[in-house]
Amino acid sequence: MPSQADEPSRPEPTAVVLDLEKPLPDALRGAVLALGNFDGVHRGHAELARRAASLAAELGTRPAAFTFEPHPRSIFRPEEPVFRLTSPQLKLELLADAGLPQVFVLPFDREIAALPAESFVDDLLIGRLGARGLVCGYDFHFGKGRTGSPEMLQAHGLAADIPVSVVAPYSWQGEPVSSTLIRTALEAGDVARAASFLGRPWQVRGLVAHGDKRGRELGYPTANMQLARDCKLRHGIYAVRMKIDGVWHDGVASFGRRPTFDDGAPRLETFVFDFSGDLYGQRVDVAFVDWLRGEEKFDALPALIAQMDADSARARDILAKTPAFGAPPFLP
Repeated sequence: MPSQADEPSRPEPTAVVLDLEKPLPDALRGAVLALGNFDGVHRGHAELARRAASLAAELGTRPAAFTFEPHPRSIFRPEEPVFRLTSPQLKLELLADAGLPQVFVLPFDREIAALPAESFVDDLLIGRLGARGLVCGYDFHFGKGRTGSPEMLQAHGLAADIPVSVVAPYSWQGEPVSSTLIRTALEAGDVARAASFLGRPWQVRGLVAHGDKRGRELGYPTANMQLARDCKLRHGIYAVRMKIDGVWHDGVASFGRRPTFDDGAPRLETFVFDFSGDLYGQRVDVAFVDWLRGEEKFDALPALIAQMDADSARARDILAKTPAFGAPPFLP
């Protein structure tokens, strides 16, 4: 059975991919812009969104997000890809949930990286986008050599008579929230800790593909998904929920290389409790609720099946005590 009823409708996200060779339509100009990479769209980013919405209300306009794709590090250090917490589409949806349904996306490349910080503010944000106000985090840096800073934004905003709001470090449970902190938690398998800083369970989205069907033979048919190559989630077994056709279902998932069988490429394999539908070819979301154990190699299938039975029982118990997700599934 599903873990809860269908989610209520969410704001429809709109992405405006910026082309610096073309003028922006007047209807898209004049927003209060919340600036950032927004990877993960965590509690700190939600504070930026709240600040932008408040400033927009004061100025009689709308709030919007301004972000970059791909992540700048993928341009500067392609050999060390950053562990992305959210795919571009999921980031758009989460920003809409946070109150920023319109997102300006600047395609990031070396030409953009070479743009002087002054031009980024005066020509792009204020000139082309006609920003009525700007909101950024205390550590937001931009422009050639990352010489642009919140202080520079404030100085240029003052000269252009545009309010600039700088958001101080946002702390949760005594620690400043950051994407780096969340990545570190996920790399340790501590998805519960990551969720506390995100404000919701960490989730991934992917296409269900045909696997080797070993799970079916073991009595545990799984929905198989390939995650992004940069994913550094700790290999192991997790209590999860999978969203199918807008409804979250409880389950248990393995992420790893299947050492008992083939030690292959990392794959996410999810067994959805009390579900018998065909998921092949469907795009689904998987939210990670809690860590169960690390990945192990078993010498015999009966021992593996006994462990899978224990994992499922423990996951059911954890999820029975976990509140149903809302829309979005933000935590208190």
